[in-house]
Amino acid sequence: MTSRLISSGSPWEPLYGYSRAVVAGDRVHVSGTCAAMPGGAPPPADAAAQARRCWEIIGTALAEAGAGITDVVRVRAYLTRLEDFDAVGRVHGELLGAIRPANTTVVVAALVDPRYLVEIEAEALLPGQPEH
Repeated sequence: MTSRLISSGSPWEPLYGYSRAVVAGDRVHVSGTCAAMPGGAPPPADAAAQARRCWEIIGTALAEAGAGITDVVRVRAYLTRLEDFDAVGRVHGELLGAIRPANTTVVVAALVDPRYLVEIEAEALLPGQPEH
């Protein structure tokens, strides 16, 4: 099986050897995504706004792959603080509640930058595939 790599243009991708997303067969695997801002601006201060920014970045990668948020079948979210669970969950429900993908949310000790409160990864099926 061949795969197609999708880059966000982040300097970390070639440095650390990963892609924003990988299309493999009928699936799109989107890497863990934090609320990285254009031009290196600081991320939003609250977890809900960070989750929305994560989904903007994920949505862009999915679009480049030929899919969209409505094609997501699996989500994993990593939080640095338990008190952000509800806020991030509500953003998830707002954006994905109609499709209700499988989801795991884990509270972890730290992310790569202490300003990041949430990291989200997603898997989607390409539209028009037999299994979709």
